[in-house]
Amino acid sequence: MRSAGILFPVFSLPSRYGIGCFSKEAYRFVDWLAKAGQTCWQILPLGPTSYGDSPYQSFSVFAGNPYFIDPDALVEEGTLTREECEASLITEESGSIDYGKLYETRYQLLYKAYQRSDISRQSGFQEFCRENEYWLRDYAIFMAVKNYLGGISWDQWPEDIRKRWGYSMEYYQRTLYYEIEFQEYLQYQFSVQWKKLKAYAGSMGIRIIGDIPIYAAYDSADAWAHPELFQLDSENLPTAVAGCPPDGFSADGQLWGNPLYRWDYHLQTGFDWWMRRLDHCFRLYDILRIDHFRGFDEYFSIPYGEKTAKNGHWEKGPGIALFDRMQEVLGSREVIAEDLGYVTDSVRELVRNTGFPGMKVLEFAFDSRDTGSASDYLPHNYPVNSVVYTGTHDNETLMGWLTAILPGEKKMVQRYLNRPEATDEQLCRAMVCTALQSVARLCVIPLQDYLALGNEARINKPSTLGCNWKWRAPAGTFTDSLAEEIRELSSVYGRLS
Repeated sequence: MRSAGILFPVFSLPSRYGIGCFSKEAYRFVDWLAKAGQTCWQILPLGPTSYGDSPYQSFSVFAGNPYFIDPDALVEEGTLTREECEASLITEESGSIDYGKLYETRYQLLYKAYQRSDISRQSGFQEFCRENEYWLRDYAIFMAVKNYLGGISWDQWPEDIRKRWGYSMEYYQRTLYYEIEFQEYLQYQFSVQWKKLKAYAGSMGIRIIGDIPIYAAYDSADAWAHPELFQLDSENLPTAVAGCPPDGFSADGQLWGNPLYRWDYHLQTGFDWWMRRLDHCFRLYDILRIDHFRGFDEYFSIPYGEKTAKNGHWEKGPGIALFDRMQEVLGSREVIAEDLGYVTDSVRELVRNTGFPGMKVLEFAFDSRDTGSASDYLPHNYPVNSVVYTGTHDNETLMGWLTAILPGEKKMVQRYLNRPEATDEQLCRAMVCTALQSVARLCVIPLQDYLALGNEARINKPSTLGCNWKWRAPAGTFTDSLAEEIRELSSVYGRLS
């Protein structure tokens, strides 16, 4: 069945609390999606963000971002007052997220709610802790110790707690008892509120497409608690890190810095950690987009300490064995394989063997620097089993892209769309329609492209810091007229459910 959805991060929701969250605005957005004839809401990873605010560099691959907890829900349950929220939170409506101010104010407010919650006596909290014991306790200790030590990376902690010596673990669990329980409380509140929102979306016919980064961050509870999973040395420092090789877009390549997996160990353990991780994600989402899918076929290994990715090399990943195990343990699940960039025959074979749909990005079809694979992204070459986007969170918005591409590339667009005299605004609309009318089974359009917004609304510019993950839709964005327009387009191209 052909269908359509919208890419829109939770943090971009309108809110008077400084960042989008699981608030009434989220429920109104679900209502609006249904009115617009959409069946999918694609979001970005929901994990707690670290330095740089990227959802792809999280303190845990299992935990949720406390910023998404709705303060109004805590007022309704009686652990906060309306006055405290008004006094403590970022109440001005803004098109940009101030993460610094959030960090200074939000946790103080949430700690007040925790202190009044009597959470340890609540059966729901106790059950949540039991069900998530395999990751929750380690994460809570990790965050409590990190905060106690001033936020420094765990590789700078004293050796006893860095290496989790028994007496040290016992000492910090006694000393930081309430701080640890506070972290568990935050995860419980996140879980309760997200499950409620997801269930509501399901009742309205909206399926959630989640996003899983292939790698864990080095400064994370995952690497601290389970160094055996990663390519770390005896001092728990990385021996090699992840990234991408130099190409036409970046002469130095991309140095992500994430620790690489010890795939031999994962294979020996039946991919147990991965099965737990994937199972956790499928509880959070209806459909899972796996980022950097080619890393399961081959991954780029960069010696630790390098300043660029120039001296990296390719190594073999686990291949189909991981996904055969997923099928065996978790059954048939819906996955989208992010197979963008330079794709080899072996990557294509892996995607084909899994049966997962790959991704097609319309902006990539007209890049004169990438003549080798650009044609793969032209709609007339799409397979039915694919998901088409005008752009992703890493791309410019369509309007921003159209104003920045080379004149020859603009002519390629106009020629392909048979719109030789079209303005940028008209081309933006035509490209959205081209994506919708393609044979790809699912079409996901970033909200900014329906609104024809420029790069002021861009979500992320890879390899930069300080300007990303901040855009928020202003109040009044989700109008009935916009919903009717999107519904009409979805109807015309056979994508209404």
